[in-house]
Amino acid sequence: MGPGIAFQKKKNDLIPMNKVEKIFVVHDENEKFKQILQTLPEEHIEIAEDIISYAEGELAAPLSDHIHIALSDHLSFAIERIQNGLLVQNKLLHEIKALYKKEYEIGLWAIGHVKETLGVSLPEDEAGYIALHIHTAKMDAESMYSALKHTTMIKEMIEKIEQYFNRKVDENSISYQRLVTHLRYAVSRLESNEALHRMDEEMLYFIQKKYSFAYQCALELAEFLKSEYQLHLPESEAGYITLHVQRLQDLSE
Repeated sequence: MGPGIAFQKKKNDLIPMNKVEKIFVVHDENEKFKQILQTLPEEHIEIAEDIISYAEGELAAPLSDHIHIALSDHLSFAIERIQNGLLVQNKLLHEIKALYKKEYEIGLWAIGHVKETLGVSLPEDEAGYIALHIHTAKMDAESMYSALKHTTMIKEMIEKIEQYFNRKVDENSISYQRLVTHLRYAVSRLESNEALHRMDEEMLYFIQKKYSFAYQCALELAEFLKSEYQLHLPESEAGYITLHVQRLQDLSE
């Protein structure tokens, strides 16, 4: 990664246009964003731009222009917190790692780049936050609100499963990864009123009888979604979730 175009330049110095790759225009209605950028250290903005360029290369896709401000602001605040000895735990870290693997890998690269450039060691939690910023900045991606909501919902469902079985799940297991991926798929389709895969009635009956304990857990998850988020989980979908929950249970025995 080479130096930024403002490297060794001072305010009001001219920059050769043949070295300019992108120009970011802050519209009048976004004057507040311009004010935010003016308050951030230049090196923090440059690091954020390095991360964005790296992410676009790794994802082979452009990111929304909004990430240039959002990530710069977040990164600068995170660095400031660490320098002041303040640690903020990312309670969604395990879910982010499972849901957004590629973005999380970019987040790990990002905190390594901060360490290499500024000598500031950001915690792994920050890799998760950066991953969320990158995910929501992908073209046609969910909004930040939607991504956070889904991730929070899945975390709550995992906690319900842990409470039901009175044990922690192995967040590094393939079964956990599959469960989280399936829950994301189910929650997303439920919220958009899209049809879910239907299970054969005989298969559902077999699952209800053979894995009755895990099936009751799935029904509790269905009740949770209904009471907390007004989402109706079909009986056949509870059957699919039962299979994933049972795999987790088998691993822990």
